[in-house]
Amino acid sequence: MVGRVDTGKRAGAATTEEFVMSLIGTLLGYALTVFMLLLIARLVLDWAQVLTSGPRWVTRARAVTHVGTEPVIAPVRRVLRPVRAGGLSIDLAFTAVFVVVLILRSIAFSL
Repeated sequence: MVGRVDTGKRAGAATTEEFVMSLIGTLLGYALTVFMLLLIARLVLDWAQVLTSGPRWVTRARAVTHVGTEPVIAPVRRVLRPVRAGGLSIDLAFTAVFVVVLILRSIAFSL
């Protein structure tokens, strides 16, 4: 009986650890989802700014998305410079951050 009680306690501790890891993974996954949505909003608003001047709220919303995403994208941009194709510049840092966020999000939700 003593062996069963010890096993029960270990199983209970493992269940608690699994619950905590699952909770951390879920919270991290949701945080990454919010960041991913912020990246998508930045993408859309940047293109809206390129295509037209737009109303003032677009400029403000664009500033908000840049404040939220630039601390992550800027260090990556120092390593991955934008690729120039004529008059067009392709930001590889944005793409790399987006792909990494997708991968980390899938890992976090699988915990």
